Amino acid sequence: MSTLTKQPRPSAIGAGLLAAISLASCAPTIPPSAPSATCGISPDQIGAFIQVSPGSFIKGAAPIYPEEAPTLRLNVDSFWIQIHEVTTAQFASFVDETGYITEAEQGIAAKREGAGSAVFHHPDTDDQASSTWTLAPDATWRSGLERPNAPVVHVTKTDAEAYATWAGGRLPSEIEWEYAAQTGLAEPENQNSGAYSETGPRANTWQGIFPIADTGEDGFQGVAEVGCFEADTLGLYDMIGNVWEWTDTPFATGTHTIKGGSFLCADNFCRRYRPAARQPQETDFSSNHIGFRIVRDTPPGA
Repeated sequence: MSTLTKQPRPSAIGAGLLAAISLASCAPTIPPSAPSATCGISPDQIGAFIQVSPGSFIKGAAPIYPEEAPTLRLNVDSFWIQIHEVTTAQFASFVDETGYITEAEQGIAAKREGAGSAVFHHPDTDDQASSTWTLAPDATWRSGLERPNAPVVHVTKTDAEAYATWAGGRLPSEIEWEYAAQTGLAEPENQNSGAYSETGPRANTWQGIFPIADTGEDGFQGVAEVGCFEADTLGLYDMIGNVWEWTDTPFATGTHTIKGGSFLCADNFCRRYRPAARQPQETDFSSNHIGFRIVRDTPPGA
């Protein structure tokens, strides 16, 4: 597994909750009024993996934001990656079998100050939208149980790692994640092609003026069930948009790197729906805009 030879300049993210919540630059939500699933991949594809062949790629290609530098050519070993983000139903199976309690749930149970998880209130679907972001003292991964095939959210990096270990995998490194996303682009030389085609959106992002209005041109004003958008050329769903995804790569002290952007990434505000985009997130922080997918070093069942 390849590693970065140089680290980009750390972001100015703060250690406090308000600093983390201020990163509304690409933050999605599962609004209370979200409709039932009308799309998504078939049940027999849930939990499927595909192999990413070894190769090389340009990390940080066509950078826009300072933290995306430096641009490097890197070699990457082969690995297996789940074709979709881990779903709420998959995470529920893990919890049912192990009794695992997420960090948000532990904080709530202990009545710790600042316990809960961050929630973005969508202006078109939520009557609390005037506040945009809140720290919800009762928000946990269970908030999404009514949508079992949506990505599980309100999970920290530790929660994601616990699931990955139980499932026989691990979190991808930032390099592995970006290599897969870059390789799967519809137009390899166009970093925006994971999110947009000439005819319109091809991923779940924000269309309109963020955070005032979302036209929902892509069919959603909130998070989508996994696989509602066409797979990329590798056969992976939702690498771009929908929810941010944890990686196991540190960004700066107390933070790890998240990748992929989300359905709140707007072309006129946040362009972190590109494979090269990266953002820090406090490692013990959770919200309804971050999920994850897992990788394996060997084929499933090996």
